[in-house]
Amino acid sequence: MAEQAAPALLWFRQDLRLADNPALHAAMADGRPVLPVYILEDGIPGGIRSWGRASLWWLHYALAALDSDLRKRHGSGLLLLRGDPRKLLPALATQVSAAALHWNRRYDAEGIAVDTEVKARVKALGLSAESHKAALLHEPWEIRNQSGSWFKVFTPFWRACQQTGAPAAPLPAPKKLRLAALPKLGDSLKDWRLLPSKPDWAGGLRKSWTPGEAGAAAQLADFLDHRIKGYAGNRDRPDLPGTSRLSPHLHFGEISPRQIWHAARMREDAGSLPSSDLAKFLSEIGWREFSHHLLFHFPDLPSRNFRPEFDAFPWRTDKKLLQAWQRGRTGYPIVDAGMRELWQTGWMHNRVRMIVASFLVKHLGQDWRNGEAWFWDTLVDADAANNAASWQWVAGSGADAAPYFRIFNPMLQGERFDPAGVYIRRWLPELSALPDAWLHKPWAAPESVLRAAKLALGKDYPHPVVDHATAREKALAAFASLRDKETDGKASKTVAKKAAKGAA
Repeated sequence: MAEQAAPALLWFRQDLRLADNPALHAAMADGRPVLPVYILEDGIPGGIRSWGRASLWWLHYALAALDSDLRKRHGSGLLLLRGDPRKLLPALATQVSAAALHWNRRYDAEGIAVDTEVKARVKALGLSAESHKAALLHEPWEIRNQSGSWFKVFTPFWRACQQTGAPAAPLPAPKKLRLAALPKLGDSLKDWRLLPSKPDWAGGLRKSWTPGEAGAAAQLADFLDHRIKGYAGNRDRPDLPGTSRLSPHLHFGEISPRQIWHAARMREDAGSLPSSDLAKFLSEIGWREFSHHLLFHFPDLPSRNFRPEFDAFPWRTDKKLLQAWQRGRTGYPIVDAGMRELWQTGWMHNRVRMIVASFLVKHLGQDWRNGEAWFWDTLVDADAANNAASWQWVAGSGADAAPYFRIFNPMLQGERFDPAGVYIRRWLPELSALPDAWLHKPWAAPESVLRAAKLALGKDYPHPVVDHATAREKALAAFASLRDKETDGKASKTVAKKAAKGAA
């Protein structure tokens, strides 16, 4: 009886849900009481990257929601610890005489290293320690091309994923979960001070989001009920509510990709969902998969160019230009609207993400890592894989990347995807009185139009920090210099090989 009462530890990470949680089901399997624990890993040498401020805001409410769900449904809550899990989990296992440890896998190199050491230390104590698949549809080692290697291009990758068949049905949330009594240790969520206070800049985040598993389910249902029809076209329109807004819920594991996949397929089977919209929506889940597979196989994706030839790229350093971009003060309305949406809500429309990223890298000549770091700090969905892969895609340095010479024209992008200026007027109210004809290029408006709109450029709204045509030429010249270096390098290698062959 005493052995049967020994608890199984359930280590929560970015899987803050009870439904479709394989580690939870495994921990329950032999009838032991389950002790759920979350460890805040921050500032640990060799550990995972510390969360940005927007992510910490979300984490506070996601943990509060999970703890509340556990207490209301099952009578006990979530144990909170802060520090190094390589030390904390073996110590906790010893203190509560645990019999097993279960967790769902993560795929970044730092996280894998920590998990590997945890597993070794816990097993050395005589406990079983098992990891499970919960965050992805396919493990990174499961999807291979015909030569047996991993994919570096999205289209054949996603085709191969689809050829494996439908993912397994999601697991239900347990109706009755036997929880172990919480030991008299650990922290309160309030102790961690994850929420901003002086100043409290999170008002826009609170208005925009409902973190937690219930919030994720409601968001998915609302999307499938009201917004997925027309998704294939509307998803590119920041002036329309055409996207799922599920990314932060997926990032924190409040919902799984299997749940999303099957819920969407059920709507298609019921005849309420056009196949073109479904295919486009599921391909976005595919891009998330692709990014995580890239991170697994190329662990330095957030910090190193996937294409090494970009190591010689002549990036410029200009803190004033970087700050203008960060604050939404570049003088280009579609760019500034996106950056202000980000600052106020912790999120940005995907089309606008591409526009602002292209502007930072190509108009301002800044290293893509500066943008990746800002997004990491300010996005509530700052996922290590998606963030890095997307920035490298825009910069041209990544896998299956857009060519560097593809330079978004911010005026044309605004006119095409925000034709009536709804998005820009929402986030840049100082421009709201400008006629549509000048809204995307206020610097070109006649003085009479500016006066009528009560807009003083340089005071109410900035002049452009760079000229579009000039910035474009500089970007193309920088890319040409990189290409020339690459050509010279290949020529030198060819000469060297011929010389070596001749000497032999």
